[in-house]
Amino acid sequence: MSMREAESAAVVVSSVQRGDRTAVSVVSAALARIEETELRLHAYLHVRREAALAEAARLDHEAPSARAQKPLAGLPVAVKDNLVLAGAPTTAGSKILEGYHPPYTATAVARLQAAGAIVVGKTNLDEFAMGSSTEHSAYGPTKNPWDVARVPGGSSGGSAAAVAAGTAVVALGSDTGGSVRQPAAFCGVVGLKPTYGRVSRYGLVAFASSLDQVGPLARTVSDVALVFQVLAGRDPHDATSVDSPVVGRLATAPSRLAGMRVGLVAEQADQAGPETRQAVAEARLALMDLGADVVDVALPHGRYGIPAYYLVAPAEASSNLARYDGVRYGLRVAGRDVAELYLNTRGAGFGTEVKRRILLGTFALAEGYYDAYYLKAMQARELLAQDYRQAFQAVDVILSPTVPDPAFRLGEKLADPWSMYQSDIMTVGANLTGLPALSLPWRVAASGLPTAVQLTAPWLGEERLLLVAAALEALRPGGEAWPDPLASPGTSGQGGARP
Repeated sequence: MSMREAESAAVVVSSVQRGDRTAVSVVSAALARIEETELRLHAYLHVRREAALAEAARLDHEAPSARAQKPLAGLPVAVKDNLVLAGAPTTAGSKILEGYHPPYTATAVARLQAAGAIVVGKTNLDEFAMGSSTEHSAYGPTKNPWDVARVPGGSSGGSAAAVAAGTAVVALGSDTGGSVRQPAAFCGVVGLKPTYGRVSRYGLVAFASSLDQVGPLARTVSDVALVFQVLAGRDPHDATSVDSPVVGRLATAPSRLAGMRVGLVAEQADQAGPETRQAVAEARLALMDLGADVVDVALPHGRYGIPAYYLVAPAEASSNLARYDGVRYGLRVAGRDVAELYLNTRGAGFGTEVKRRILLGTFALAEGYYDAYYLKAMQARELLAQDYRQAFQAVDVILSPTVPDPAFRLGEKLADPWSMYQSDIMTVGANLTGLPALSLPWRVAASGLPTAVQLTAPWLGEERLLLVAAALEALRPGGEAWPDPLASPGTSGQGGARP
């Protein structure tokens, strides 16, 4: 099998379950594809060549009846490097965790492995998931497979690029303010941010604990649904997890959406560039063709999303990152006393963006500023939640852009953090309110870059979200088929990556 063929997860899994292909051959193809593309893309921080092949060989030696019970048998997956995996390094894209090998595995990763998936590698990310371009990784940026002069998005840029390039069929990311959906949009893949608590956060390196959520990325809605079904459910290791497993098959595309009510966030569409506005307008017409009733809905407090997020998230980060002190694990830079040890270790180990957010968060929580900043942000968060609750009294799902524009160029926004933060303007709402949201690639624009639309559903509404996304996917330009971004410009006509 060639990973370039971009077969669906279901096809790969069923072929391994039946014995038509070995898991070793499937994983070997994925590893070969990584070797072929990695110099151009830098999607991975660690490739598990020997371990992945050994796990695949063990799967091949299982009885056919045992393999048939594993819904992800032999599926090559990539995992963002802020999810721990025993036996593999975890850096969270930071020098301060250099050399750290966790003694345990994150629940989300363990569930994939128990279902028969094979982790081929750990993917690159913005340091501690703080960023929108994967340029803030301490180990260098990831490139967008559609054009290596552009960013893949962030912070799960490595995971999105890995799926787009065909080096993994599915990848895991984390989404704190859009970090699954925004890179999914930039790289032309599907990205799901589940309801807060629907997927366990145990083993996820914490950024902002009330916002973080683990989510899958894949080329199709059905592949995302297959993996989400494995991930969802209560975990005794995570007190915030919800006892809401998935029952029954997900994302079988319906031929009609008659009776479905879809809300369009007009003000967000108006904030987007022309290519994104066109994608949203076409998706609206497609939903109407499916029989859905599309109406305008308002999120009047949506304009407070970015300022509220960039107070709440840094405040929680300033607390979570206090554990990195050079004493227990990771980088250690000696000093004359404990205070100097902390200062030296954090000065050398944290990057500029992480330091910026720690300082912002510490300031927002400081005595004399708490009421004026953090408390106001939490009040704005509740007002936004009320907006969504009111909107969902009238509609079943909400349609909006995922991002204002297609992927921007490497280095374009590094000198202007506020401009970078605006990349999350359409995505932070789902994190602040805990709602499930999905980014669906729509069409390849005239620029040669993918565009995307976003769907948001009520609390625990993933089943509805995936159903509507699957129906919409079937009607997008080109249907479920999607061009290979790494094909040469002369054969694909879509741009492709430039060495």
